[in-house]
Amino acid sequence: MNINIDDKNEFLSKIKTLKAGDRVYLSGTLLTARDAVHKELKNLIDNNEKLPYNFVNSIIYYAGPTDTPPEKIVGSIGPTTSQRMDSYAEYMKKLGVLAVIGKGERSDECKKIYLRDGITYFIATGGCGALLSKCVTSCEVVAFSHLGCESVKKLTVDNFPVTVCYDNEQGDIFNG
Repeated sequence: MNINIDDKNEFLSKIKTLKAGDRVYLSGTLLTARDAVHKELKNLIDNNEKLPYNFVNSIIYYAGPTDTPPEKIVGSIGPTTSQRMDSYAEYMKKLGVLAVIGKGERSDECKKIYLRDGITYFIATGGCGALLSKCVTSCEVVAFSHLGCESVKKLTVDNFPVTVCYDNEQGDIFNG
């Protein structure tokens, strides 16, 4: 199934029909964020400080691209292990995040939070960062530039392949 993620009504209506294991091709805007960004966002939220970017209705991709080769839009951009972000799951709703993309299982607590808050968890295939970079049509640093490869980047993607990991019916590709 193809989903235009910039059309939030389309995204929300289609996401309700998906089952764990369904293959989806996302087109539109993703934001990258990994461990260091999550830590900084948590600190800002906890201290009631202004966020450097509006994350409402966003999809966060747990990735930190490698250096961009000449003539390319972005370097290799494979998913990072998602469990490292589990302790920040509670903050995703506070940010207004609709979905996250990573790789691997999540903790039971994280799964409960995502199910409660209606946050979809997709996985991208690990080890395919160079191939996934071919789906990126633009890349721009939008927050935390001091974090280098772990800065928040706004990616425009076309037919970015992901798999639904946990669905709205508690389906889970790791636990059948």
